Amino acid sequence: MKKSILFICATLFSIMFMTGCASNLFPGGPTPAGVIITNVTAPSQYLAVATDKDAQSIKVGESSATAILGLFAFGDASIDAAMKDGNIRRVHHVDHRVNLILYGLFLKDTTIVHGD
Repeated sequence: MKKSILFICATLFSIMFMTGCASNLFPGGPTPAGVIITNVTAPSQYLAVATDKDAQSIKVGESSATAILGLFAFGDASIDAAMKDGNIRRVHHVDHRVNLILYGLFLKDTTIVHGD
């Protein structure tokens, strides 16, 4: 019994730490991720949106999607939804926020659009 518990713990530990970069690739691009808690805001590198060099960053709109236990996911974290939330017509830049608890027990992914 003791050996099987030790084997299960070692297997889970190995799986958790062998995921490497896959553990921190979110839609906005690579984001530093902690195993226990992550609360990071970073620029969105991979979200395709046309930015306007003449736009000012005076309005902010957010949209979010949430996942629980890696089994249930819901929400709309699109740039379009964030633009509607902030009443933004021209995009200055887009940020990306990740809130993660206990390696995916709870995940909230937020797209933040700045513009006018």
